Amino acid sequence: MVYSFGAIFVILMLIGLPVAFALIGGSVGYFFLSDKMFFLQNLAQKLIGGVNQFPLLAIPLFILAGEIMNQGKITTRLIDFSNAVVGHWRGGLAQVLIVTNVLFAGLSGSAAAGAAVLGSTLIPAMEKNGYSRSFAAAVTAASAIEGPIIPPSIMCILYAFTMNISVVSLFVGAIVPGLLLGGGLMLCTRLIADWKNLPPARERVPLADMARAFKGALLPMLTPVIILGGTMGGVFTATEAAAVAAAYALILSLFVFKTIAWNDLYGIFKKAMISSATILFICACAFVFAWTVTLSGLPAAVAQWAVGITNNKYVLLLIINLALLVVGMFLDAGPAVLIVAPILGPTAVQFGIDPVHFGLIICINLCVGLATPPMGLVLFVTSSVAKISMGSMLKDMVPYWIVHVATLLVITYVPAVTLALPRFFGF
Repeated sequence: MVYSFGAIFVILMLIGLPVAFALIGGSVGYFFLSDKMFFLQNLAQKLIGGVNQFPLLAIPLFILAGEIMNQGKITTRLIDFSNAVVGHWRGGLAQVLIVTNVLFAGLSGSAAAGAAVLGSTLIPAMEKNGYSRSFAAAVTAASAIEGPIIPPSIMCILYAFTMNISVVSLFVGAIVPGLLLGGGLMLCTRLIADWKNLPPARERVPLADMARAFKGALLPMLTPVIILGGTMGGVFTATEAAAVAAAYALILSLFVFKTIAWNDLYGIFKKAMISSATILFICACAFVFAWTVTLSGLPAAVAQWAVGITNNKYVLLLIINLALLVVGMFLDAGPAVLIVAPILGPTAVQFGIDPVHFGLIICINLCVGLATPPMGLVLFVTSSVAKISMGSMLKDMVPYWIVHVATLLVITYVPAVTLALPRFFGF
């Protein structure tokens, strides 16, 4: 009965209950079966306390900034710049897609948004340029997971909130892994392009045209620079940085580029509000679930179980990575972070694993799950945008999955990849 909440949670998920209600159901079921019904009187207080946290205010503000950038057609400028830089390479449009996803990640922080916005623009263009629709969809899905990795990352905010560590240290630590993954995807695409004899997107552009494209994309690309520079310089907190990002996006779209009108703001704010409410309600329920996990003594039991299997942290990391890959196949990354962090985090600390390093392992692993069947959210979004079945794109996904897993292993077993920058800047 002690860990019955886990079984109840899984059962409720399997019968199709939304993850938030499954989290609450698991907690209530545990209190009932373990004869601790008196804890129910604190349930409402814990739900409210779960979202009444200043750091979580960053989530709706970053979502709002991303929505403004999306509606403001900022992506067109990023695509033009990427095309000027790498469009002349063999497989140029696929390379453009990857580079744009890296740049777009610093604006939206969402894998689904990257897959939907960039996929709807570039998948038809790639098909006209001689690419198969399944390959175009595979590149879109594989590169879209950059969104939740490169800062600003909502997943990093959720992990930092759950484990009470610095959001900024996670943001800084995620830069190199995000670029490493992007570089791996580009190398993989180049090898595939040479093998399949894929065409370049365009001729090499003159430096003047490249400079013009850079000028057009410069202001949007400054968004992550402002966020990281301001937080690392102590000008504002991560939460205040989210407000700055939203204001900056609004100024660019309304007054500089003039790509949205005042009457567009109602729809933008409404969409951001709905997305934020969904995530924050899950956060509230996950806070109750984490409270239940603590009451049950599960973290100590997991640590004891891990010690019984191995006292080698590298073996433990392999076991955890395998478990997280399975979790990521079935759960969306955000809720999964809130569920697994309070269970696995204390065990990692007991084994001497740096919390920032471990947090990024969790976040990146679960991002890989977004593009992994059977329930990868990005695969569903991309197949819908490309108007193909998910199964038809899986063969073309295999090389990119190899890159995902290889990058994950490097991040796991070379801590400097995630920790060098945070340590350099004093975190």
